[in-house]
Amino acid sequence: MGQINQTSISEFFLMGFSQGSEHEPILFGLFLCIFVVTMLGNLLIILAIISDSHLHTPMYYFLSNLSFADICFTSTTIPKMLVNLQTQNKAITYSDCITQIYFFLVFGGMDTLLLTVMAYDRFVAICHPLHYTVIMHSCHCGLLVLMSWFISLTYSLIQSLLILQLSFCTDSVIQHFYCEIAQLLKLACSDTLINRILIYMVTSLLGIVPCSGIFFSYTRIVSSILTIPSADGKYKAFSTCGSHMTVVSLFYGTGLGVYFSSETSLSSWNGMLASVMYAVVTPMLNPFIYSLRNKDVKRAVQRLFRRPLCIL
Repeated sequence: MGQINQTSISEFFLMGFSQGSEHEPILFGLFLCIFVVTMLGNLLIILAIISDSHLHTPMYYFLSNLSFADICFTSTTIPKMLVNLQTQNKAITYSDCITQIYFFLVFGGMDTLLLTVMAYDRFVAICHPLHYTVIMHSCHCGLLVLMSWFISLTYSLIQSLLILQLSFCTDSVIQHFYCEIAQLLKLACSDTLINRILIYMVTSLLGIVPCSGIFFSYTRIVSSILTIPSADGKYKAFSTCGSHMTVVSLFYGTGLGVYFSSETSLSSWNGMLASVMYAVVTPMLNPFIYSLRNKDVKRAVQRLFRRPLCIL
């Protein structure tokens, strides 16, 4: 079979979860609720942090950036899925597919790097409390976020440009609910070796290396906490890290599962379920995890809700 230049491919078809029209209304309602809760929850976290001067610290600065990345991360996949379910049209244009891949990689990478930066922040706060204000000053925090953006944008651009060089066969069906890069590479007729090498390299850099850094940070954190004489001090220290560790476990556990499942004999259904967990469910749960376990955030949210009442 001869190859077709990628410019001749006008659209792909996202099969998603639904194999029959009878399930589409249920899926539409479910993912619409998830999307609304994710948007409102993360937006509320951002507004609470901006409006409360007590939360103008490095920890909450990184948290607000994480909430913004989660809003954008979810917005790259769910709106298109909802449109396809509502119209019962599974098509996505070639340009929209490449664009979706680009932004999905950008904000997925930002989530990974911000979680690592937040672990570093907690490490400095607990293991080097006397030097915390010197190390985590505003310029340093801004530089860490800018570096995260630079790494994410650069990798996403390189990977997207490499995909643009591929030729695709007549099969244009993607067994996923979004343009997942591993599924897209399976449809390519041309050699995808460079793309796969880049994926393995970045999976190591944005997966294994951050995980190792987070593990090292929390090993040192736990050791430092155990030396605290008072039980109240230990509880307070653990409570500041518990939310972050919960989010890290959810995000990395399901995220790495996606990449492992895409390279093994596991079904595409398992891969989609893992993708839903780290790309849809985790961004929705983050505001609840951080607000329910953090008294400062809960007080800021309460003041944010009371403010309009005071004006009235």
